[in-house]
Amino acid sequence: MEPHIYGVAEVNQLVKSLLDGTPALQGVFVRGELSNYKIYPSGHHYFTLKDSEGALRCVMFRGQASRLRFRPENGMKVVASGRITVFPRDGAYQLYCDTLTAEGAGDLAVAFQQLKEKLWKEGLFDPAHKKPLPPYPERIAVVTSGAGAAVHDMIRILRRRYPIAKVILLPVRVQGPEAPPEIVGAIRYADRWKIGDVIITGRGGGSMEDLWAFNDERVARAIYDCQTPIISAVGHEPDVTISDFVADARASTPSNAAEIAVPDQADLLRWLRGAGERMARSETARLEAARQNLSALASKRVMTDGLAYVQDKRMDLVHLQQRLGDVTGALLGRRRQTFAALAASLDAMSPLAVLGRGYAVARDETGRILKSYQETAPGKRVTVTLGEGGFTAVVDRPYAKEEQP
Repeated sequence: MEPHIYGVAEVNQLVKSLLDGTPALQGVFVRGELSNYKIYPSGHHYFTLKDSEGALRCVMFRGQASRLRFRPENGMKVVASGRITVFPRDGAYQLYCDTLTAEGAGDLAVAFQQLKEKLWKEGLFDPAHKKPLPPYPERIAVVTSGAGAAVHDMIRILRRRYPIAKVILLPVRVQGPEAPPEIVGAIRYADRWKIGDVIITGRGGGSMEDLWAFNDERVARAIYDCQTPIISAVGHEPDVTISDFVADARASTPSNAAEIAVPDQADLLRWLRGAGERMARSETARLEAARQNLSALASKRVMTDGLAYVQDKRMDLVHLQQRLGDVTGALLGRRRQTFAALAASLDAMSPLAVLGRGYAVARDETGRILKSYQETAPGKRVTVTLGEGGFTAVVDRPYAKEEQP
Protein backbone atom coordinates (compact mmCIF):
# COMPACT_ATOMS: atom_id res chain seq x y z
CA MET A 1 0.00 0.00 0.00
CA GLU A 2 1.46 3.32 -1.06
CA PRO A 3 1.76 6.01 1.68
CA HIS A 4 -0.44 9.11 1.45
CA ILE A 5 1.49 12.06 0.10
CA TYR A 6 0.45 15.36 1.71
CA GLY A 7 0.57 18.74 0.12
CA VAL A 8 2.31 21.56 1.97
CA ALA A 9 -0.99 23.29 2.72
CA GLU A 10 -2.44 20.00 3.98
CA VAL A 11 0.42 19.55 6.43
CA ASN A 12 0.11 23.11 7.68
CA GLN A 13 -3.64 22.73 8.10
CA LEU A 14 -3.18 19.41 9.92
CA VAL A 15 -0.72 20.97 12.35
CA LYS A 16 -3.06 23.93 12.85
CA SER A 17 -5.96 21.58 13.64
CA LEU A 18 -3.83 19.71 16.17
CA LEU A 19 -2.76 22.93 17.90
CA ASP A 20 -6.27 24.44 17.86
CA GLY A 21 -7.61 21.21 19.36
CA THR A 22 -5.22 21.32 22.31
CA PRO A 23 -6.96 23.16 25.20
CA ALA A 24 -3.69 23.87 26.99
CA LEU A 25 -2.58 26.00 24.02
CA GLN A 26 -5.78 28.08 23.78
CA GLY A 27 -5.34 30.04 27.02
CA VAL A 28 -1.62 29.81 27.64
CA PHE A 29 0.52 32.25 29.65
CA VAL A 30 4.15 32.68 28.58
CA ARG A 31 6.90 34.53 30.45
CA GLY A 32 9.88 35.87 28.52
CA GLU A 33 11.94 38.77 27.32
CA LEU A 34 10.76 41.05 24.51
CA SER A 35 12.86 41.02 21.34
CA ASN A 36 12.45 42.50 17.84
CA TYR A 37 9.38 44.44 18.95
CA LYS A 38 7.79 46.24 15.97
CA ILE A 39 4.58 48.24 15.58
CA TYR A 40 3.26 48.39 12.03
CA PRO A 41 1.12 51.17 10.53
CA SER A 42 -1.85 48.79 10.67
CA GLY A 43 -1.65 48.94 14.48
CA HIS A 44 -0.59 45.30 14.87
CA HIS A 45 2.38 44.47 17.13
CA TYR A 46 4.92 41.78 16.16
CA PHE A 47 7.66 40.58 18.50
CA THR A 48 9.56 37.59 19.87
CA LEU A 49 9.54 36.21 23.40
CA LYS A 50 12.80 34.55 24.36
CA ASP A 51 14.59 33.10 27.31
CA SER A 52 17.96 31.40 27.73
CA GLU A 53 16.83 28.26 25.89
CA GLY A 54 14.44 29.29 23.15
CA ALA A 55 12.33 31.87 21.31
CA LEU A 56 8.64 32.18 20.40
CA ARG A 57 7.21 34.38 17.68
CA CYS A 58 4.21 36.47 18.80
CA VAL A 59 1.64 38.82 17.34
CA MET A 60 -0.80 41.18 19.07
CA PHE A 61 -3.47 42.64 16.84
CA ARG A 62 -4.59 46.25 16.98
CA GLY A 63 -7.70 45.63 19.09
CA GLN A 64 -5.76 43.89 21.85
CA ALA A 65 -2.78 46.23 21.58
CA SER A 66 -5.00 49.28 22.17
CA ARG A 67 -5.60 48.06 25.72
CA LEU A 68 -1.92 47.93 26.72
CA ARG A 69 -1.16 49.80 29.96
CA PHE A 70 2.50 50.37 29.15
CA ARG A 71 4.84 50.87 26.21
CA PRO A 72 6.64 47.61 25.44
CA GLU A 73 10.37 47.84 24.82
CA ASN A 74 13.01 45.32 23.78
CA GLY A 75 14.58 43.59 26.74
CA MET A 76 11.52 44.07 29.00
CA LYS A 77 10.41 41.06 31.07
CA VAL A 78 6.73 40.38 30.41
CA VAL A 79 4.00 37.77 30.70
CA ALA A 80 1.93 37.23 27.53
CA SER A 81 -1.34 35.34 27.30
CA GLY A 82 -3.20 34.06 24.28
CA ARG A 83 -3.39 31.05 22.00
CA ILE A 84 -0.79 29.20 20.00
CA THR A 85 -1.63 28.18 16.46
CA VAL A 86 -0.15 27.94 12.97
CA PHE A 87 -0.45 30.52 10.23
CA PRO A 88 -1.07 28.12 7.27
CA ARG A 89 0.42 30.39 4.64
CA ASP A 90 4.02 30.12 5.91
CA GLY A 91 3.72 27.12 8.25
CA ALA A 92 5.12 29.00 11.26
CA TYR A 93 3.46 28.64 14.63
CA GLN A 94 3.20 31.66 16.91
CA LEU A 95 1.48 33.06 19.97
CA TYR A 96 -1.55 35.25 19.25
CA CYS A 97 -1.48 37.54 22.30
CA ASP A 98 -4.57 38.81 24.06
CA THR A 99 -2.74 40.51 26.96
CA LEU A 100 0.77 41.60 27.68
CA THR A 101 1.80 42.63 31.20
CA ALA A 102 5.02 43.69 32.77
CA GLU A 103 6.64 41.07 34.95
CA GLY A 104 6.10 43.11 38.13
CA ALA A 105 2.32 42.95 37.75
CA GLY A 106 2.21 39.41 36.53
CA ASP A 107 0.35 37.72 39.38
CA LEU A 108 -2.54 40.20 39.44
CA ALA A 109 -2.73 40.24 35.67
CA VAL A 110 -2.97 36.47 35.47
CA ALA A 111 -5.64 36.41 38.16
CA PHE A 112 -7.54 39.15 36.35
CA GLN A 113 -7.40 37.30 33.04
CA GLN A 114 -8.44 34.00 34.57
CA LEU A 115 -11.45 35.53 36.34
CA LYS A 116 -12.37 37.47 33.24
CA GLU A 117 -12.36 34.32 31.12
CA LYS A 118 -14.34 32.38 33.73
CA LEU A 119 -17.09 35.00 34.05
CA TRP A 120 -17.21 35.52 30.29
CA LYS A 121 -17.84 31.83 29.75
CA GLU A 122 -20.62 31.94 32.36
CA GLY A 123 -22.30 34.77 30.46
CA LEU A 124 -21.86 37.56 33.02
CA PHE A 125 -20.64 39.90 30.27
CA ASP A 126 -23.49 39.11 27.88
CA PRO A 127 -24.91 42.38 26.44
CA ALA A 128 -28.39 40.79 26.43
CA HIS A 129 -28.36 40.89 30.25
CA LYS A 130 -27.55 44.58 30.50
CA LYS A 131 -30.43 46.83 31.57
CA PRO A 132 -31.08 50.29 30.13
CA LEU A 133 -30.46 53.28 32.36
CA PRO A 134 -33.53 55.32 33.38
CA PRO A 135 -33.69 58.55 31.36
CA TYR A 136 -34.92 60.70 34.27
CA PRO A 137 -33.94 59.13 37.62
CA GLU A 138 -35.49 60.56 40.78
CA ARG A 139 -32.99 58.94 43.18
CA ILE A 140 -29.36 57.98 42.61
CA ALA A 141 -27.58 55.59 44.97
CA VAL A 142 -23.78 56.03 45.13
CA VAL A 143 -21.71 53.14 46.51
CA THR A 144 -18.20 54.47 47.12
CA SER A 145 -15.94 55.90 49.78
CA GLY A 146 -17.45 58.78 51.66
CA ALA A 147 -14.05 60.42 52.15
CA GLY A 148 -12.66 60.30 48.63
CA ALA A 149 -12.55 63.06 46.05
CA ALA A 150 -14.58 60.94 43.64
CA VAL A 151 -17.82 61.21 45.60
CA HIS A 152 -17.52 65.00 45.87
CA ASP A 153 -16.96 65.27 42.13
CA MET A 154 -20.03 63.11 41.45
CA ILE A 155 -22.28 65.05 43.82
CA ARG A 156 -21.12 68.37 42.35
CA ILE A 157 -21.82 67.27 38.79
CA LEU A 158 -25.17 65.66 39.67
CA ARG A 159 -26.36 68.85 41.39
CA ARG A 160 -25.24 70.98 38.48
CA ARG A 161 -26.71 68.81 35.74
CA TYR A 162 -29.91 67.51 37.36
CA PRO A 163 -30.61 69.10 40.75
CA ILE A 164 -34.09 67.57 41.11
CA ALA A 165 -32.57 64.10 41.58
CA LYS A 166 -31.89 62.97 45.16
CA VAL A 167 -28.39 61.59 45.76
CA ILE A 168 -28.11 58.87 48.43
CA LEU A 169 -24.58 57.93 49.52
CA LEU A 170 -23.87 54.42 50.80
CA PRO A 171 -20.30 54.79 52.12
CA VAL A 172 -18.04 51.74 51.87
CA ARG A 173 -14.36 50.98 51.84
CA VAL A 174 -13.03 50.71 48.29
CA GLN A 175 -9.55 49.32 49.05
CA GLY A 176 -8.25 46.45 51.08
CA PRO A 177 -9.59 42.99 52.00
CA GLU A 178 -12.68 44.43 53.74
CA ALA A 179 -13.75 46.38 50.66
CA PRO A 180 -15.39 43.62 48.54
CA PRO A 181 -17.83 42.44 51.26
CA GLU A 182 -18.86 46.04 52.02
CA ILE A 183 -19.40 46.86 48.35
CA VAL A 184 -21.43 43.68 47.89
CA GLY A 185 -23.56 44.44 50.95
CA ALA A 186 -24.25 48.02 49.87
CA ILE A 187 -25.26 46.96 46.35
CA ARG A 188 -27.61 44.28 47.64
CA TYR A 189 -29.12 46.65 50.21
CA ALA A 190 -29.71 49.38 47.63
CA ASP A 191 -31.26 46.89 45.23
CA ARG A 192 -33.50 45.14 47.78
CA TRP A 193 -34.97 48.33 49.23
CA LYS A 194 -34.99 50.27 45.92
CA ILE A 195 -32.83 53.02 47.34
CA GLY A 196 -32.18 54.48 43.89
CA ASP A 197 -33.45 54.25 40.35
CA VAL A 198 -29.82 53.77 39.32
CA ILE A 199 -26.70 52.78 41.26
CA ILE A 200 -23.20 54.19 40.72
CA THR A 201 -20.34 52.19 42.20
CA GLY A 202 -16.63 52.89 41.88
CA ARG A 203 -13.72 54.95 43.12
CA GLY A 204 -10.98 57.28 41.93
CA GLY A 205 -7.77 56.25 40.23
CA GLY A 206 -4.90 54.22 41.60
CA SER A 207 -2.67 51.26 40.94
CA MET A 208 -3.98 47.85 39.97
CA GLU A 209 -3.68 46.77 43.59
CA ASP A 210 -5.71 49.82 44.70
CA LEU A 211 -8.50 49.00 42.25
CA TRP A 212 -8.49 45.27 42.96
CA ALA A 213 -11.71 45.32 45.04
CA PHE A 214 -13.60 45.89 41.78
CA ASN A 215 -11.91 42.84 40.26
CA ASP A 216 -13.31 40.64 43.03
CA GLU A 217 -15.61 37.83 41.91
CA ARG A 218 -18.09 38.54 44.73
CA VAL A 219 -18.52 42.13 43.58
CA ALA A 220 -18.94 41.01 39.98
CA ARG A 221 -21.70 38.55 40.88
CA ALA A 222 -23.47 41.11 43.10
CA ILE A 223 -23.54 43.54 40.16
CA TYR A 224 -24.81 40.82 37.82
CA ASP A 225 -27.60 39.79 40.22
CA CYS A 226 -28.71 43.38 40.87
CA GLN A 227 -32.09 44.27 39.33
CA THR A 228 -31.39 48.01 39.54
CA PRO A 229 -29.27 49.39 36.66
CA ILE A 230 -25.64 49.87 37.73
CA ILE A 231 -22.93 52.15 36.39
CA SER A 232 -19.34 51.10 37.06
CA ALA A 233 -16.94 54.04 37.49
CA VAL A 234 -13.50 52.83 38.54
CA GLY A 235 -10.26 54.77 38.15
CA HIS A 236 -9.31 56.73 35.07
CA GLU A 237 -9.86 56.21 31.35
CA PRO A 238 -7.22 53.44 30.83
CA ASP A 239 -8.28 51.49 33.93
CA VAL A 240 -10.47 48.46 33.25
CA THR A 241 -11.90 46.20 35.95
CA ILE A 242 -14.16 43.16 36.04
CA SER A 243 -16.94 45.42 37.37
CA ASP A 244 -16.79 47.40 34.13
CA PHE A 245 -17.55 44.28 32.10
CA VAL A 246 -20.44 43.13 34.31
CA ALA A 247 -22.14 46.48 34.93
CA ASP A 248 -24.97 47.77 32.76
CA ALA A 249 -22.85 50.79 31.77
CA ARG A 250 -19.18 51.64 32.14
CA ALA A 251 -17.96 55.17 32.89
CA SER A 252 -14.36 56.18 32.24
CA THR A 253 -14.24 58.14 35.52
CA PRO A 254 -16.57 58.80 38.48
CA SER A 255 -17.28 62.24 37.03
CA ASN A 256 -18.24 60.63 33.74
CA ALA A 257 -20.61 58.30 35.65
CA ALA A 258 -22.47 61.33 36.99
CA GLU A 259 -22.79 62.66 33.44
CA ILE A 260 -24.09 59.29 32.20
CA ALA A 261 -26.57 58.82 35.04
CA VAL A 262 -28.60 62.01 34.54
CA PRO A 263 -29.54 64.35 31.70
CA ASP A 264 -28.26 67.91 31.60
CA GLN A 265 -30.89 70.38 32.76
CA ALA A 266 -29.61 72.93 30.26
CA ASP A 267 -30.28 70.47 27.41
CA LEU A 268 -33.71 69.67 28.86
CA LEU A 269 -34.59 73.36 29.11
CA ARG A 270 -33.53 73.92 25.51
CA TRP A 271 -35.58 70.92 24.43
CA LEU A 272 -38.61 72.12 26.39
CA ARG A 273 -38.34 75.60 24.91
CA GLY A 274 -38.06 74.13 21.45
CA ALA A 275 -41.01 71.81 22.12
CA GLY A 276 -43.04 74.75 23.40
CA GLU A 277 -42.23 76.78 20.30
CA ARG A 278 -43.13 73.86 18.04
CA MET A 279 -46.42 73.35 19.88
CA ALA A 280 -47.22 77.05 19.62
CA ARG A 281 -46.50 77.06 15.88
CA SER A 282 -48.56 73.91 15.43
CA GLU A 283 -51.54 75.32 17.34
CA THR A 284 -51.28 78.65 15.52
CA ALA A 285 -51.32 76.86 12.17
CA ARG A 286 -54.24 74.70 13.27
CA LEU A 287 -56.24 77.73 14.45
CA GLU A 288 -55.50 79.58 11.21
CA ALA A 289 -56.69 76.59 9.18
CA ALA A 290 -59.85 76.39 11.31
CA ARG A 291 -60.40 80.14 10.85
CA GLN A 292 -60.08 79.83 7.08
CA ASN A 293 -62.43 76.86 7.06
CA LEU A 294 -64.95 78.81 9.12
CA SER A 295 -64.73 81.76 6.75
CA ALA A 296 -65.28 79.45 3.77
CA LEU A 297 -68.31 77.88 5.43
CA ALA A 298 -69.74 81.26 6.40
CA SER A 299 -69.64 82.43 2.77
CA LYS A 300 -71.55 79.42 1.44
CA ARG A 301 -75.15 79.94 0.18
CA VAL A 302 -76.57 77.55 2.76
CA MET A 303 -75.33 79.87 5.52
CA THR A 304 -76.47 83.14 3.87
CA ASP A 305 -79.94 81.89 2.79
CA GLY A 306 -81.62 79.59 5.30
CA LEU A 307 -84.21 78.20 2.83
CA ALA A 308 -81.74 77.79 -0.02
CA TYR A 309 -80.88 74.27 0.98
CA VAL A 310 -84.56 73.25 1.24
CA GLN A 311 -85.34 74.87 -2.11
CA ASP A 312 -82.42 73.13 -3.77
CA LYS A 313 -83.56 69.80 -2.39
CA ARG A 314 -87.14 70.48 -3.48
CA MET A 315 -85.96 71.15 -7.03
CA ASP A 316 -83.95 67.95 -6.91
CA LEU A 317 -87.05 66.09 -5.74
CA VAL A 318 -89.20 67.53 -8.57
CA HIS A 319 -86.55 66.59 -11.07
CA LEU A 320 -86.41 63.07 -9.68
CA GLN A 321 -90.19 62.79 -9.79
CA GLN A 322 -90.18 63.82 -13.44
CA ARG A 323 -87.48 61.34 -14.27
CA LEU A 324 -89.29 58.63 -12.34
CA GLY A 325 -92.55 59.40 -14.20
CA ASP A 326 -90.79 59.29 -17.56
CA VAL A 327 -89.08 56.04 -16.76
CA THR A 328 -92.31 54.50 -15.39
CA GLY A 329 -94.34 55.63 -18.42
CA ALA A 330 -91.79 54.23 -20.83
CA LEU A 331 -91.69 50.95 -18.89
CA LEU A 332 -95.53 50.67 -18.88
CA GLY A 333 -95.64 51.41 -22.62
CA ARG A 334 -93.17 48.63 -23.35
CA ARG A 335 -95.13 46.27 -21.11
CA ARG A 336 -98.44 47.14 -22.90
CA GLN A 337 -96.88 46.46 -26.28
CA THR A 338 -95.55 43.15 -25.06
CA PHE A 339 -98.93 42.24 -23.55
CA ALA A 340 -100.76 43.09 -26.82
CA ALA A 341 -98.35 41.00 -28.86
CA LEU A 342 -98.74 38.04 -26.50
CA ALA A 343 -102.56 38.40 -26.50
CA ALA A 344 -102.60 38.43 -30.31
CA SER A 345 -100.45 35.33 -30.42
CA LEU A 346 -102.64 33.64 -27.85
CA ASP A 347 -105.79 34.62 -29.73
CA ALA A 348 -104.38 33.23 -32.97
CA MET A 349 -103.79 29.90 -31.26
CA SER A 350 -107.24 29.78 -29.58
CA PRO A 351 -109.61 26.96 -30.79
CA LEU A 352 -112.47 29.45 -30.60
CA ALA A 353 -110.92 31.43 -33.42
CA VAL A 354 -110.76 28.26 -35.50
CA LEU A 355 -114.41 27.54 -34.78
CA GLY A 356 -115.29 31.09 -35.74
CA ARG A 357 -114.02 30.35 -39.25
CA GLY A 358 -116.63 27.58 -39.75
CA TYR A 359 -115.02 24.61 -38.17
CA ALA A 360 -116.62 22.39 -35.49
CA VAL A 361 -115.47 20.06 -32.70
CA ALA A 362 -117.16 16.70 -32.15
CA ARG A 363 -117.09 14.84 -28.81
CA ASP A 364 -118.41 11.42 -27.82
CA GLU A 365 -120.68 10.85 -24.89
CA THR A 366 -117.71 10.91 -22.48
CA GLY A 367 -116.63 14.32 -23.73
CA ARG A 368 -113.57 13.02 -25.55
CA ILE A 369 -112.75 14.87 -28.75
CA LEU A 370 -113.17 12.71 -31.85
CA LYS A 371 -110.16 12.80 -34.15
CA SER A 372 -111.02 9.88 -36.47
CA TYR A 373 -114.18 8.29 -37.89
CA GLN A 374 -112.99 5.04 -36.35
CA GLU A 375 -113.65 6.43 -32.88
CA THR A 376 -117.43 6.31 -33.38
CA ALA A 377 -120.04 3.96 -34.83
CA PRO A 378 -123.54 4.17 -36.27
CA GLY A 379 -126.11 5.01 -33.60
CA LYS A 380 -123.59 6.66 -31.32
CA ARG A 381 -124.57 10.05 -29.89
CA VAL A 382 -122.09 12.88 -30.43
CA THR A 383 -121.99 16.50 -29.38
CA VAL A 384 -120.89 19.05 -31.96
CA THR A 385 -119.53 22.49 -30.89
CA LEU A 386 -119.71 25.31 -33.44
CA GLY A 387 -118.29 28.80 -33.49
CA GLU A 388 -121.58 29.90 -31.94
CA GLY A 389 -123.46 27.25 -29.97
CA GLY A 390 -123.67 23.56 -30.94
CA PHE A 391 -125.96 20.53 -31.18
CA THR A 392 -126.20 16.79 -30.49
CA ALA A 393 -126.59 14.19 -33.20
CA VAL A 394 -126.73 10.46 -33.81
CA VAL A 395 -124.11 8.97 -36.13
CA ASP A 396 -125.75 7.55 -39.27
CA ARG A 397 -122.69 6.27 -41.13
CA PRO A 398 -119.00 6.98 -40.33
CA TYR A 399 -116.69 7.03 -43.38
CA ALA A 400 -113.05 7.63 -44.24
CA LYS A 401 -111.76 10.78 -45.90
CA GLU A 402 -111.60 9.21 -49.32
CA GLU A 403 -115.18 7.97 -48.92
CA GLN A 404 -116.57 11.44 -48.30
CA PRO A 405 -119.69 11.95 -50.43
